[in-house]
Amino acid sequence: MNTLLLSAWFGHLRILQILVSSGAKIHCENKGGLTLLHCAAQKGHVPMSAFVMEDLEDVPLDRADKLGRTAFHRAAEHGQLEALELLVGSGCDHSVKDKEGNTALHLAAGRGHLAVLQRLVDIRRDLEERNVEGLTALHAAAEGVRPDCVQLLLEAGSCVNALTQKKQSCLHYAVLGGSEDVARALIQAGGHANVADHQGASPLHLAVKHNFPSLVQLLIDAGSDLDATDNRQQTPQHLAAEHARQDIAEMLLVAGVNLSLRDKGHLLHRDPRDPSGKKVTFKQDRRQERQQFYSVLWRLASRDLRPHEWKKLAYCWDFTEAHVHAIEQQWTGTKSYQEHGHRMLLIWLHGVATAGENPSKALFEGLVAIDRRDLA
Repeated sequence: MNTLLLSAWFGHLRILQILVSSGAKIHCENKGGLTLLHCAAQKGHVPMSAFVMEDLEDVPLDRADKLGRTAFHRAAEHGQLEALELLVGSGCDHSVKDKEGNTALHLAAGRGHLAVLQRLVDIRRDLEERNVEGLTALHAAAEGVRPDCVQLLLEAGSCVNALTQKKQSCLHYAVLGGSEDVARALIQAGGHANVADHQGASPLHLAVKHNFPSLVQLLIDAGSDLDATDNRQQTPQHLAAEHARQDIAEMLLVAGVNLSLRDKGHLLHRDPRDPSGKKVTFKQDRRQERQQFYSVLWRLASRDLRPHEWKKLAYCWDFTEAHVHAIEQQWTGTKSYQEHGHRMLLIWLHGVATAGENPSKALFEGLVAIDRRDLA
């Protein structure tokens, strides 16, 4: 950065004028390719930008730096609305892309500059313009965890289910960013929860892998396929077990049992976004009348059931192989069957309670079904 560029960077117009009058070369640039106009636009120095464009000779509006970004890109990327307006009024190229294929819309959305983004939408930039990786501005806003920008772009008509080169949706990026707000906005706008990326991973797979329990819950409520497999033939339940996500594994198991009951007609099918339906929660019921039942279940698992009988009960109650496998991954050792059985019984109890069934009656019938009438 020479003295001329530093003057533009810090907005010292009078110093710049003195340097220019003394013969400084106005077409200088730094190692990154930033010119006087880049510096002034990026820092939002409007009088400086106006002087460079209007009073200096042969200053190109659309000269690109080493990243392929013009002053228009720089103003958008750094949220400089007045500088952007000046460049638009001076006739700069709105559609130019940088070397990664990003337009000013991508940069403003990814950085969360709402006012600049609104102006770019107003001048009718193409909302579905893609960069070299296939990301739209909506992808960029989701990736940058910018809920306000996501909402603005959705309201402007951005395609919520656009896919990148790697077949990743905006919802994939929201989950990778760990943003419940962005994910909820996308789902409410019609975002599909069961899209598989190039590795076969759904948003639910990613939420489990990166340990975002609130997003797992949101995606379950949105109707995510709990049995979807990625390219390694791993379901979300397998991933929860593999990465020791015990709380998430329990959430998936409970949701899986509830879905089995619902399919058999014990629960009314409902829209997961319908607030009038029962919401699945994962907090233990602390009511006094339930405490005795918890004690019975612990005694049953730790003392009364033989090592493989908890599995017989699980299959009797429509647990799947994946459910059983996920439970077994959580503990090891010669006595681990006691913990496995206890966890299975707690999950079963939650499903029965959600279905509105009598747990005592259901437990009796289950024990009878596995030939343990003595325990029943």
